Amino acid sequence: MKSRLTRNWGLKIASFLSAALLWLVVTNINDPIVSYRVTDVPVIIRNANLITDRGQVYEVLDGTDTIDVVTVSAPRSIIDALDKSNISAVADINDLTSVDTVPIKLSTNKYSDKLDSIRGNIDSVRLSIEEKKTRSLQIRPATTGEVREGYMVGDTATDQNLIQISGPQSVVSQVAKAQAEVDISGFTNNIDADSVIRLYDEEGEEITAANIEKSISKVRVTVEILELKSLPVVCEVTGTPEAGYQYTGEVTFSKGTVTVAARSQTLEHVEAIEIPSGVLDVTDASEDVTVLVDLNEYLPDGVALAENNFVGRINVTAKIEAERERAVRIPVGRILFEGLPEGYQAVITEPANECSITLTGLQGALNEVTAEDVTAVVDLGAWMAQEEMTELTEGSYWVPVNATVANESLKQSGITEVRVHIIGEQ
Repeated sequence: MKSRLTRNWGLKIASFLSAALLWLVVTNINDPIVSYRVTDVPVIIRNANLITDRGQVYEVLDGTDTIDVVTVSAPRSIIDALDKSNISAVADINDLTSVDTVPIKLSTNKYSDKLDSIRGNIDSVRLSIEEKKTRSLQIRPATTGEVREGYMVGDTATDQNLIQISGPQSVVSQVAKAQAEVDISGFTNNIDADSVIRLYDEEGEEITAANIEKSISKVRVTVEILELKSLPVVCEVTGTPEAGYQYTGEVTFSKGTVTVAARSQTLEHVEAIEIPSGVLDVTDASEDVTVLVDLNEYLPDGVALAENNFVGRINVTAKIEAERERAVRIPVGRILFEGLPEGYQAVITEPANECSITLTGLQGALNEVTAEDVTAVVDLGAWMAQEEMTELTEGSYWVPVNATVANESLKQSGITEVRVHIIGEQ
């Protein structure tokens, strides 16, 4: 019996190997090893607090927290039971290398012991690690677009004026301003809207780095929309120039019309910017008087200047001219008598035809005056009082003529007399 069992060992071993080989062939034919490719597998980063707890922040470089392609090799029966959700990719910060890379460990949540292989097109996550920086910035309200013609933007404000940002020092240091913008295109009324806070560098380029944390992301912005209106500047002149000089009535302005802005209901009742009396005083002046005026001091409440590069200061000038003289000839027949006692008649005997009256005033007014503009009067009552005469007697007397002109800037200069013959009525 024993000899039978121990005979033909070579044949028996060959038979066993043939049987095993046949089993493997049958198995591979029925359940062969195949490969399964999965794309865009996210990498889970574990224990990131090991970086953040020491006051640092990290950024994944080159999108290495996503594996473009993962290839799984396993028997077909295993592959048929797997999908993308079964594949896990983990990078543990405990395994961080000196060059700031973290190895990626790939696995499946089932049949992991039956896999032939699992591999990705990348094998590590690349990180940029920096010191964390925190800054506080003032939130600036800003507008984009243009309001409707005839309007402008007034005050702008936010309901919160500070934001705190945190992130990599290299990125946070680039931030120059935090801005909340509102589109004002076509508006004529005030705006109250929520606005996203955006970060900008010194060049005005927006910083959109995802690794910057903001304490707030939005603020409420109010924008005042004001109506524009052009207003003339007017000024009241006070004082009397030096003797022999007159204020011509002309005021000039280095800027006589100014654009202002205010709410529509305020502008409705404003027609001019009025510089009050006392600001431009010509007392004892013998030449033009110019004063520097800040129009901001005389703007009505709620009204503001609305011109670029104009701060409100203008020169205001009152024109002063020396008086001139001109003789005007008045027919004696146009000279009136006043104060003639009852029972008497008065007749001018000299000059025979015309009386010359000298007027003084501004040259322009003198050039235009005519005899018809002059009222000449012989006031016998005033003359008698001056001469201390209590009773008028017949005779001839030299009596002054008093002249007035319709243009009050012209006055009589010197004394003009006519010879008046007084006759008592019979």
